[in-house]
Amino acid sequence: MDAKIYKPVKTAMQSGLAGTREWVLEFVSNATRSSDPLMGWTSINDTTGQVLLHFETREEAIGYAKREGLVFTVEEPRLRRRLVKSYSENFSADRRQPWTH
Repeated sequence: MDAKIYKPVKTAMQSGLAGTREWVLEFVSNATRSSDPLMGWTSINDTTGQVLLHFETREEAIGYAKREGLVFTVEEPRLRRRLVKSYSENFSADRRQPWTH
């Protein structure tokens, strides 16, 4: 069974970093989906795609995957670059473009 270990990113609807500090082990399902002919619902025989395991550290998640014999990939998180701006920079003398009104 394949697994993916990653650190989740914040959603576009949140301004804080809640839920982004833990590492997640997610099972990657290779099963095919089928459609119910009567209702049109989509179903799958493999329910491991619904399981998310949360770990405090990356090493704990890797240790779990190795202990359970899972084939896994680790996606390293991208570091957030914070762009610091201030209102007074709009009127600075060393602005790239001159301020006009």
